[in-house]
Amino acid sequence: MYDDVLMPTDGSEGTVTALEHARQIAGNHDATLHVVHVVDRRVYLAAGKDEQDEVLAGLEANGQDAIETVLDRLDGDGIDVVTELREGIPHRELLDYAATSGVDLIAIGTHGRSSRDRIVNMGSVTEKVVDDSERPVLVVHIEES
Repeated sequence: MYDDVLMPTDGSEGTVTALEHARQIAGNHDATLHVVHVVDRRVYLAAGKDEQDEVLAGLEANGQDAIETVLDRLDGDGIDVVTELREGIPHRELLDYAATSGVDLIAIGTHGRSSRDRIVNMGSVTEKVVDDSERPVLVVHIEES
């Protein structure tokens, strides 16, 4: 039923909860787990022109660390894993990746922010993925420690 499962990571500790679900589904279906981090271009473009390269490099390093953290947690599970670091608007990049990679399921975490928090944070990536996805989305409530 599921050959390819997408698990976005933002590097937060709460992502571990979503990973446990994605890991179980991928393992039970002998599926490939796609771990993707998207560097939000709006963040570095908001920096001053003279700081953008430095900000982008920092965001890319954080994204690679987020992916490595997931890989470390999966070590020895025998699950096929594909990783990618992308740059753009997160929900759009995730949906594009899912479409071009033939993903069957997106397993994504949500922080369960209030309406006010979603507005401050330019909307919920998870909410936008759910609204615009053409494939099933498993939403996992995650809590920050």
